[in-house]
Amino acid sequence: MKINSEIFEIEKTCEYRGEVYRVRDNGYIYRIGRPNKKKRPLDEKWTLGNVDKQRGYLNFSSEVVHRIVATAFHEQPSKSHVVDHIDTNKQNNRAENLRWVTRLENILLNPITLSRIIYKYGSLDKFFANPSKPKDGQLEQNFAWMRAVTKEESDNTRRNLENWAKEGKIPKGGQLGEWVFRKESREPSEPSPNYILSKTPNAAQQRYFLNDKPNEFPCTPQTIEGNPLNSYYENLKEGKIFFRNHNGEYVVVKSGFSKDRQCIHILTRANYIYEKDKNGENNPVPIYKLQKKISVKELRHSYTTVTFEDNLFVHESVRGIHTDREELEKIFAEKTQKN
Repeated sequence: MKINSEIFEIEKTCEYRGEVYRVRDNGYIYRIGRPNKKKRPLDEKWTLGNVDKQRGYLNFSSEVVHRIVATAFHEQPSKSHVVDHIDTNKQNNRAENLRWVTRLENILLNPITLSRIIYKYGSLDKFFANPSKPKDGQLEQNFAWMRAVTKEESDNTRRNLENWAKEGKIPKGGQLGEWVFRKESREPSEPSPNYILSKTPNAAQQRYFLNDKPNEFPCTPQTIEGNPLNSYYENLKEGKIFFRNHNGEYVVVKSGFSKDRQCIHILTRANYIYEKDKNGENNPVPIYKLQKKISVKELRHSYTTVTFEDNLFVHESVRGIHTDREELEKIFAEKTQKN
C-alpha cells in the first residue's frame, strides 16, 4: 500500500549528521539542499526511503530513515541509545512507533521482541549466553511482512502483536503477514488454539490443557532450508516414529499434502497398548514386548496436521485418539492431494 506523503499532522526540521531535513510524523523525510552547492538527485524530494534487503530497514542515501525521524521527534538521551520500532516492523517509521532505548531495554521493554526471542532461543538466559546461536541456527529474520503503514495500520499492528505476545501463541495461519495490519474483527469466532514448544527443536504443538507436556517429534527437520514442508514430508516414511510422549510412541501409517500444499496430514497408530499390572493399574506396554499378537484394529490411531509457521513446524491434532481407523482414513482421503 502506498502511503500518501500529504497525510500527516506534524512536520519538524532537524539536523542529522551534517544534513538538514524536513520530517513528517508519517515517516516521510525531505533533505534540504546545501546552500550555494549543486542540487543532488535525492535533494528536495519527499521519500520514505528504500528497503535494505539485508537488514529490513528503510534507507536514504547512506543513512537509515528511522534515526532521522527519531532525531526530529524524540530527544536522544545519550549516544549509546538506539531506536526501537515498538511494533517490530522495521519499515514503520511513523513518529509514534519510534523511541530511544538502550540495547538491553530494546529487548526487555518490548513484549513483542521479548516473545520472539523466547520462541527463537527457548529462553532469555540462552539468548544472553550466546545470541549467535538460536535453536534452529537461523539468524536471518523475516522481513517480507514489513512495510510502510498508515496511522490506522500502525495502531492495528501494535495492538495485534502485543496481544500475540501477551497470549504466547503462534498466529493461526502462519508467519507474520498482512493480518498484523488489520483491525481485529468484532464478530464472534472460534478461539484460536494455543501452542507450546515441543521437546524437539523447530517443533511446536497444539495445547489442549494448561498442564499439557511437550512431545518429541523425531521426523522434524533440524535444518530449515528450501521448502520446509517438503523436507518434513520426505522424513515421514511408513513405520517411522512420528511422536513420542510419556506413554510411548506413535508411528506413521500414511501422510500426504493438503490440496493447497500448505499443510501435511499424517495418520498414525500407537506402538503400544495398555495392560494391567499386578496392582490392577493400566500401564503402556510397547508392542515388541508383548507375548501375543495384536490386530491393527485394536491399536489406537491419531490424525495430525503439520504447518510451517513463524519458523516452527506446528503440530495440530485434528482427531485425538481413535480406534476407528476407517473414519480417519475417510478424512485423510477427503483432505489430501491425490498422487
